[in-house]
Amino acid sequence: MKLADTLKLAAEQYAESNGLFVVSVDISKDNDVDVVIDADSRDVTLDDCVGMTEFIQERVSRDEEDYSLTIGSAGLTSPFKVLRQWKKAVGTEIQLTRKSGERVNATLLSADEEGVDISFQRKAEGKGAKAKETVTEHLLYSDIKTAKPIIKF
Repeated sequence: MKLADTLKLAAEQYAESNGLFVVSVDISKDNDVDVVIDADSRDVTLDDCVGMTEFIQERVSRDEEDYSLTIGSAGLTSPFKVLRQWKKAVGTEIQLTRKSGERVNATLLSADEEGVDISFQRKAEGKGAKAKETVTEHLLYSDIKTAKPIIKF
């Protein structure tokens, strides 16, 4: 089994048994391994990152394969990469950039394997300068360049 496959499998095993999920596993040509994790209903803690590091290092010997390992959380303003991040954000405000370049601040209504439903305000045509209308739209993931949560304080 290749290093990438072994590391990803170990990360997924740890994540699954600890209420986490793997967002990405990136390995550079110099074997610098960067694992990004998230959780469905809680924040990722330092203990989660340390625990995953120890779990992976017990299963993938650095004596057999030289690599460096970094474990981190997806972060509050990181773009969504996997479906579970979209599902976690249902009911919240997101900033979505379409492939066309248009940016929309919207409420994420739902997410499934094919795409998302969003709701947003836009200028109502022919109703005056300040008139707004609420638009609900279904977008395929292939129509979305990036999307990330909007953090309000």
